[in-house]
Amino acid sequence: MISWNAVVEQLKFQITAPLVFNSAFFFFFFTLFFGVYALVHKRVTLRLWIVSLFSLFFFYKACGEYVVFILAAAVVDYNLSHAIAKSNNHAFKKTLLIGSIALNLGLLFYFKYTDFFIQMMNDWGNGNYELLHLALPVGISFYTFENLSYTVDVYKGHFKPVNKFIDYLFFLSYFPKLMMGPIVRAADFLPQIRQRIELKSEDLSYGFFFILTGAFKKMVISDFLYTNIVQVVFDDPTRYSGLYCLTAVYAYAMVIYCDFSGYSDMAIGIARWMGLKIEINFLAPYQSSSITEFWRRWHISLSSWLRDYLYIPLGGNRKGQVRTYFNLFVTMLLGGFWHGANWTFIAWGALHGAALAVDKWLLGNKKPTVQVPGFSWKKLFGIAFTFHFVVFCWIYFGPSSIEKSHIILEQIFTNMDVSAWQEFVIHYKWVVFAIVGAFVLHQIPLKWNEKIISLITKTPFAFKVLFFIAILIVVGILKADVPVAPIYLQF
Repeated sequence: MISWNAVVEQLKFQITAPLVFNSAFFFFFFTLFFGVYALVHKRVTLRLWIVSLFSLFFFYKACGEYVVFILAAAVVDYNLSHAIAKSNNHAFKKTLLIGSIALNLGLLFYFKYTDFFIQMMNDWGNGNYELLHLALPVGISFYTFENLSYTVDVYKGHFKPVNKFIDYLFFLSYFPKLMMGPIVRAADFLPQIRQRIELKSEDLSYGFFFILTGAFKKMVISDFLYTNIVQVVFDDPTRYSGLYCLTAVYAYAMVIYCDFSGYSDMAIGIARWMGLKIEINFLAPYQSSSITEFWRRWHISLSSWLRDYLYIPLGGNRKGQVRTYFNLFVTMLLGGFWHGANWTFIAWGALHGAALAVDKWLLGNKKPTVQVPGFSWKKLFGIAFTFHFVVFCWIYFGPSSIEKSHIILEQIFTNMDVSAWQEFVIHYKWVVFAIVGAFVLHQIPLKWNEKIISLITKTPFAFKVLFFIAILIVVGILKADVPVAPIYLQF
């Protein structure tokens, strides 16, 4: 017999069990949502309202009362963008733009960085200020960037603001990308939302592929490696030898890729099933042969946002070589700080900024290109060097403090007991297998994706459904006993 009290409790926000793609409740939410969506998808305005309400409920289940922030952000920026578009006074338009930027960044700064700067004043200025211990609203970093890009693009005249508030609320709150991206540009997304939805077999196959591969990457590979080695080593690296620490670092490289790209892939697949296209956010970044190429393949929506709304406004490459190197460094430094109020992220951003500047210097006037197919020793060396540099940088991204990052490095370089490798492999054979397996899967050529999607398209619909259910069952069996919160949920 159904207990309605239990049902009501499930519908409430639970701080210990936020709603994310890899939670059990999401599959119920997912099924219910698509059942309703199938009934209303032909009625455009009703469809927008239904999806927006589901999205706001999804957000409430993920962060509770902080759902009011996305509503407030939608109201404020919708009206500011209209005022900017209607005004013929350039100074007034600029004032409104500055107001929008100040409000969005001010809210982000208050929740994300206040305690960081209070602690810095205490440490450096002998202060005795109490920390506020503010909880970071889920997804605020992502929808803040979407708000900013929308208002800036309206100010620059790149496109006209939407005429109906529900359109903007739909864009900002759309649940597949709401909490962890990808960061969607209004100019790419908004023109799609009122179009007639006609799902083709290719769209269904595309969704199948990205939802299943995303779930496997996140819930099987990433969660397994995180719970079985990364978490324990990063929490207290003093307890582990260099061999364990080095393995944990390589494991983390796979964890953060499979975690974030897995979530992004699921968001992209779900959107495609709804008749909407979101651009790919990861293009096998560990296949990159230079750090510049890596940032053309890793978290593409963020790197392109930083390029268009930070690097280019700083001057880009238009003000001489030295200024170009400086702009690259500052962009990545701020990009690192965007990830969190911690010196680890600042160090990580600085390392990548310096590497991009050096890469730009070595490249000279040549334009960087994504590597072409084919083998060469130069390309192989470039891939190996880039991968290991990126892995080294992850040491300053994963651990919770600079001190722990340095302990990991110290253990690797001063306490590397290689004689214990056989015992290590025996006890951690599945960890080693998962790391190697994840890396091998990552090296599969991207063109294979299209071939697999084409093959799925040719199969009968009933087979697609059965295959989809079968893979979900396999993922359910192999996934970690306790769901692991996505890494980017904290950003």
